[in-house]
Amino acid sequence: MRTLFDEHAGPLYGYVLRLTGDSGRAEDVVQETLLRAWRHPDALTDRPIRAWLFTVARNLVVDQHRARKARPPEISDEALTVVPAEDELERAVESWAVAEALAALRPEHREVLMEVYYRGRSVKEASATLGIPPGTVKSRTYYALRALKLALEERGLAP
Repeated sequence: MRTLFDEHAGPLYGYVLRLTGDSGRAEDVVQETLLRAWRHPDALTDRPIRAWLFTVARNLVVDQHRARKARPPEISDEALTVVPAEDELERAVESWAVAEALAALRPEHREVLMEVYYRGRSVKEASATLGIPPGTVKSRTYYALRALKLALEERGLAP
């Protein structure tokens, strides 16, 4: 093995380095190639040794390339900087749950809450927009808030 390494490792490394362009990968491929030669000494007796080593090395490079193409690309730590902070994630999940709770309300209750709380309208403005009396806006708001509280409690968001 020492003789095999001394005679062929240098040219084999140069060949693999040209194939890969990466000295670390080239070293790994040369090491794996020589390991396979050591495990299969019978393959070296009936053919030219260098040709067999170069063929094994080339096949290893091709296999590595195919393996890299078959799996998803790895990401760097830089990609983690675009992931929202935990507070932002928590707020997003809560907003989805609130949207689901609002969707569970009766349509007239949802309309009143949207006008009064989300659009910031007064009772008088909401009354004019919805075309209902101000007293109805007040009572629907009261019952809508109770129903919303129950819907949020069911989702584990209300105290």
